[in-house]
Amino acid sequence: MPVRATPRRFAVGDTVPARTLTDLRGDPVAVPDPDRLLHLQFRRFAGCPICHLHLRSVARRHDEIAAAGVREVAVFHSSAADLLRHEPDLPFPLVADPDRALYREFGVEAAPRALLDPRAWPGIARALRHGTRAAARGAAAPPLTPEGGRLGLPADLLVAPDGTVAALRYGAHADDQWSVDEILAAARAARP
Repeated sequence: MPVRATPRRFAVGDTVPARTLTDLRGDPVAVPDPDRLLHLQFRRFAGCPICHLHLRSVARRHDEIAAAGVREVAVFHSSAADLLRHEPDLPFPLVADPDRALYREFGVEAAPRALLDPRAWPGIARALRHGTRAAARGAAAPPLTPEGGRLGLPADLLVAPDGTVAALRYGAHADDQWSVDEILAAARAARP
């Protein structure tokens, strides 16, 4: 399969070019991971109520995901400082990409439909309810003007150890991302 060199979207069967990213702790993150499947998830901005709620669901079942042979890595179009303020305790690597270089390379877009699509509204309402309760307990409130804006769309790629994209989803709206059950199903389907 050809290696992608353009900023178009990836497709199943494409090859992700090998590289090493650096997470918030300064640790290297190999993409692809040579030993297991890699769930490379592109989230929106640090403090995004939808992303925060989603990542908490992934964190709660992280042991189950890891047992399925999947390494989680989440990318945000925010600075490391903002990520540390909003997501300091997740059990998997977070990568700051405030310039959106990875977003462009992987074809992850921003668009008004992120918030205007009615399918996003129940997730937005759920996330705001949860965020309001968390803020009342002292958690950092979502930023009023997030880095990279509010219109980012999520994306999920499951990358095999050889770099082949085994499964993917480009979100149609802000709350269109894989659930943990979908991550596990994609991992099962990717196993030979």
